[in-house]
Amino acid sequence: MGAHVGADPIATASEHGFDIVQIFVGDPQAWKGHAVDHPGGAAGLKAEADAAGVGIYVHAPYVVNVATTNNRLRIPSRQILAKQVKLATELGARGVIVHGGHLGGKDDPAVGFDNWRKAVEGLELTVPLLIENTAGGTNAMARELDRIARLWDAVQAASGSEAVGFCLDTCHAHAGGLDLPGVVDAVRAITGRIDLVHLNDSRDAAGSGADRHDVLGRGLIDPDALVAVARTADAPIILETPTSTPHADQIAWLRERL
Repeated sequence: MGAHVGADPIATASEHGFDIVQIFVGDPQAWKGHAVDHPGGAAGLKAEADAAGVGIYVHAPYVVNVATTNNRLRIPSRQILAKQVKLATELGARGVIVHGGHLGGKDDPAVGFDNWRKAVEGLELTVPLLIENTAGGTNAMARELDRIARLWDAVQAASGSEAVGFCLDTCHAHAGGLDLPGVVDAVRAITGRIDLVHLNDSRDAAGSGADRHDVLGRGLIDPDALVAVARTADAPIILETPTSTPHADQIAWLRERL
């Protein structure tokens, strides 16, 4: 278990007893300038993580949308994702997490799913690529279960698909209107796997489409449902929750209930 962290991630992990951390490599809202922010570069951060026994996950920038029909967004998205995979490989990261993306309201979703197939085929996946379910959007690729199924079918048709996995976000599932108590079984029935859990509570009601995370046990998700996901997914867990309650305390809250 661990959390998304900022500067000096391995020191933070060691201080709080995290087994794993998630980081951004560059500004998550920027198209350029992605690099490892460490005095020793990627090699230095990898050596530090290896010495501490801390696993690293890399979250791709939010601007990435490889599904879109807009060439001005899709092409740089694919380029950024390739750069993120390269940097994650240099870090010895356990995977790169990327959102499923979306299309314009009038676009044919079949095009978006096929764009995902093309994106996977265009990547040299030297680390796992973990596609994450999303919270909102009327033409999202990975919000509803039927869309996740179509996305997964498209991705599995790509060469290199053996390196593609799934990241389940509980706040996104709740906001997307999925049944949280049954979501692990439902997703596994589609993908056959859950490689990482983003365990987040939600500030908003089920089905709201709002991606606003809350401290574990303080939001609008049934705490028992959060614990059940953590238990049944049987996968590494990353918190992306507010630090008004320290992440270490939230993990302690979870461990007590597991």
